[in-house]
Amino acid sequence: MPSFDVVSEVDLHELTNAVDQTNREVNNRFDLKGTGAKVEQIDRTLTVIADSEFQIGQVLDILQGKVTKRGIDIDCLDIGDIEKTINSARQSVIAKHGIDKDTARKAIKLVKESKLKLQAQIQQEQVRIVGKKRDDLQNMMATLKKASLGLPLQFTNFRD
Repeated sequence: MPSFDVVSEVDLHELTNAVDQTNREVNNRFDLKGTGAKVEQIDRTLTVIADSEFQIGQVLDILQGKVTKRGIDIDCLDIGDIEKTINSARQSVIAKHGIDKDTARKAIKLVKESKLKLQAQIQQEQVRIVGKKRDDLQNMMATLKKASLGLPLQFTNFRD
């Protein structure tokens, strides 16, 4: 039977490239040069470090622009609160990867409400949708793209 998987993935290589480009621009920008502002990356966790909240905002704007240019949807970025210390400020940004249980349940609810003859099931960090008609699957893809589930969705493993 035809099926496809709904996933939410972030390309780590592109994320690393975006961080590198951000750091390069921060080092060359006149208002941020010599301030020590930078973005550090450990896997999917990014840390924006600067002297003040204003500079964190500036670096975060640059980062979001670079991430968008690299083809990553900024909906996947979970921006944390700013932590202040005496002489610096930090903000953590986490790149969400995978579909959590609540979002998967929302996607399954959309499948059931669509009245199409489809079945959906949660498989680890993805949702598999199965149906007899290819057109129904394509209609469901369009419905899921329009729905705002809070994560960027990709459709993989389409089988006919």
